Amino acid sequence: MSTSQNSLPLDGITVIELGHIVAGPAASLILADLGAEVIKVEHPDGGDQARKAGFGFYNYNRNKRSIALDLKTPRGKEVFMTLVRTADVCLDNFAPGALDRLGFDYETLAKDNPKLIYLAVKGFLPGPYEHRPSLDELAQMMGGLAFMTGPTGKPMRAGASIIDIGAATYGVVGVLAALFKRTMTGRGEKITSGLYETTVFWVGQWMARAAMTGMPSTPMSEIGQSVRMGWGVFHLFDCADKTQVFIGITSNPHWDRFCKEFGLAELLADARLDSNQKRVDSQEWMLPALRAAVINYTSDTLQEKLEKASVPYAPVKRPDELVDDPHLIATGQLLPVPMAQGKIGHLPKLPYHTTAYDFTIRRPPPGLGANSREILKEAGVSEADIEALIADKIVVQLDKE
Repeated sequence: MSTSQNSLPLDGITVIELGHIVAGPAASLILADLGAEVIKVEHPDGGDQARKAGFGFYNYNRNKRSIALDLKTPRGKEVFMTLVRTADVCLDNFAPGALDRLGFDYETLAKDNPKLIYLAVKGFLPGPYEHRPSLDELAQMMGGLAFMTGPTGKPMRAGASIIDIGAATYGVVGVLAALFKRTMTGRGEKITSGLYETTVFWVGQWMARAAMTGMPSTPMSEIGQSVRMGWGVFHLFDCADKTQVFIGITSNPHWDRFCKEFGLAELLADARLDSNQKRVDSQEWMLPALRAAVINYTSDTLQEKLEKASVPYAPVKRPDELVDDPHLIATGQLLPVPMAQGKIGHLPKLPYHTTAYDFTIRRPPPGLGANSREILKEAGVSEADIEALIADKIVVQLDKE
């Protein structure tokens, strides 16, 4: 779909995805956007479960091709091994042991293809918990993140599948490192990325705080009533138009410019507020004064004044509002992704920029089995065998791309 002439860094790398829902597809999406040829292997009976929900599928499956293949049949397994022999990377996020039972454990695949790099995105890294099935929300609960996010007694998951995506991303880091190492050793390796361990990694700052203070962790909502991340002013402020803007004052120059912009000469001159720690100690009476100073401004006007004062701020937005964000539009950060019923979703690119290439849509999210024939042909399967596989419903080409 793209006319871009950019040379993508993973051009020439072939990835076999055995993924569903978020974590596996998110990992292969990153590799696909970086130029890898991603072949999404799906069961003919419905394929990736995310297809049923629809919207999630479109976000994580651009730039891929789909083959609908019954892996439970001997001939289907033979076809899969044919694909694996020419692949650089294979990845999955199915329940522990699911692929082992099909005979597709790493050791078996590596015998046929010693250069293969295998990524398994699982609930847990190898150890006492590795047999447990897990999900993003379970990992957030078990790993302490939900405790930090919700109010006391009401742990709350984050409003996005951040652990699935985070674990996928760290897994991809491992894959990229393995590809680099393979240039020297000529051999692949198995990488496991854990949802639970990703969550633990993310709450590491709170673990460090507990180690330093000797105090048990406190939910962010409770911390928010006093000291947020150690800053005196790090709070949401109500606006005249019933919206909210977050303001973070993290230095004395911020405080100086904020007070001058909002005409708060008395607060600026008050010795009780001339350092962050003093502002922390004075929150009980200082914050009401600040709230009174900004409540009469609309969100747009308040943001204009904060921008002028060069004070950190952020309006509170809904995800659906982001398609109109002037920065995202100006930087081309949203890709027009074809969806069902002729709709177009303006969905985010990978969140980094390089001078060497740009991210584009080379292929729309594929229909189930849309590319079965061409994938088999490229793998060296004869036309007669392809027709036989389709006739016997080992391989299915159900939809067009």
